[in-house]
Amino acid sequence: MPKTFKEKPSTTAITGKALLQKVKDLGNLPRRETAKLCGYYTPTKDNQTRANMTEFYDALLAAKGIALEPGASKDGRGREASYRACVHKNGSLVIGANYTESMGLEAGDQFQIRLGSKHIHLIQVGAQSEADILDED
Repeated sequence: MPKTFKEKPSTTAITGKALLQKVKDLGNLPRRETAKLCGYYTPTKDNQTRANMTEFYDALLAAKGIALEPGASKDGRGREASYRACVHKNGSLVIGANYTESMGLEAGDQFQIRLGSKHIHLIQVGAQSEADILDED
């Protein structure tokens, strides 16, 4: 049975798999009406409803697993880089893939380790001169 415009809009915006299913069910309606029925609308001063198409499309893309933010992880899992690290029980200090990827490092890249009073300098072998790196601090 086809849906009609008489269906009431959702009071809250639908997300995820429920949104995908609702859009599929409302496939015969115009996009603006579909957005409103899925809860992506704003009431106006004259008691009309305005479809929030940008939020609706963003929610659809997110429901399909497509990230719009350039720094977001591809599959929605994992953590963002916090620029902090802690020493493990075995004494190791792991930097992490987020940092090595953002710096364009590859397996086998070598570093020289310089200890300061309260800091550690990692100097990539063959990158910049040590004086240039120390001047940046």
